[in-house]
Amino acid sequence: MSHELSGFDPGLMNENMEALAGNAYPGRGIILGVDESGESAVQVYWVMGRSENSRNRILVEETGRGGVNTVRTEAFDPTKVVDPSLIIYNAMISTDSFNTTHFVSNGDQTDTVVDEYRNREARLSISDRFMDALLTREFEPDAPNFTPRITGYTFTPLQREPGINEGTYGYSIIRRSPTTGHAEHTFGGGDLADMPDGAGVCFHTYAGDGEPLPSFEGSPYAVPLLQTSGEIAGSIWESLDPENRVAIAAKTIDRKTGEVKTTIINQLES
Repeated sequence: MSHELSGFDPGLMNENMEALAGNAYPGRGIILGVDESGESAVQVYWVMGRSENSRNRILVEETGRGGVNTVRTEAFDPTKVVDPSLIIYNAMISTDSFNTTHFVSNGDQTDTVVDEYRNREARLSISDRFMDALLTREFEPDAPNFTPRITGYTFTPLQREPGINEGTYGYSIIRRSPTTGHAEHTFGGGDLADMPDGAGVCFHTYAGDGEPLPSFEGSPYAVPLLQTSGEIAGSIWESLDPENRVAIAAKTIDRKTGEVKTTIINQLES
């Protein structure tokens, strides 16, 4: 288990974006950051796929009981689903109607961290509950790829003062060790106050295309973020390979009011 954020350099944001655009298959990805106005926290989740089963997906948003906001994957054509176990899940969940805590992941570990957050003692920090939940999980059982599980959270308290209690973010990457075959857990994060306006930390499941698919290496890197959820979703979507992109959701969370705005782009609906 390690804790790191060594790869984050805002000076390389545009260069990193170009590298992402040149990557034919980064897989599923997450970005955690702040919009360019500094007024909203940002979460982005995208889905890519190579097989018909993986590409047969869309992202949908719904608001459930208590005002909980959820973005989940759904089969575009249910008759074509071969194996739903690793492709259908809750991708983004807010914990309550106040919209202060938001989780995002590339699998059913979203539910694992939400359950841990709700069931554990409030005296434990969000980061502690986040870590405790994910230490119970491993990489995906999809040999020979052993896809990493990637997860993030954003906490935006409504009662805050500039420079004090402005919120936090954190991430987890669970990879398979090439030497032992066991799960390797990497955690990182920081204060939103330290995140430059218009920047986010980006991480994804794969380093690129291949057989088997090579896992993402290193720590999350900086990418630029625009202002509205639509602008953010559109810019990241255009950087993803058109042949393999499936769907993207960009969420902005107003840091004063908790208001959430989400933009979803689905390849099969565009």
